Amino acid sequence: MEEFSKISFQEISKQDMLMIIKALEYTGENAEIPSFIELKDSILKQLSALSDSTEEEFLEYLQK
Repeated sequence: MEEFSKISFQEISKQDMLMIIKALEYTGENAEIPSFIELKDSILKQLSALSDSTEEEFLEYLQK
């Protein structure tokens, strides 16, 4: 198996990405696991920066 340190989100649909973000948020809040919230925040921050938008704007885009 080839080793890699980063994974691309290039082929993930908007709907799947929204589901991942919502699942991280839900699990982090309900299981009280801060690392899930931190990961969700990190993903949102990076994706919104790539799309030159705010995190709120990016979430709205995913929900369309």
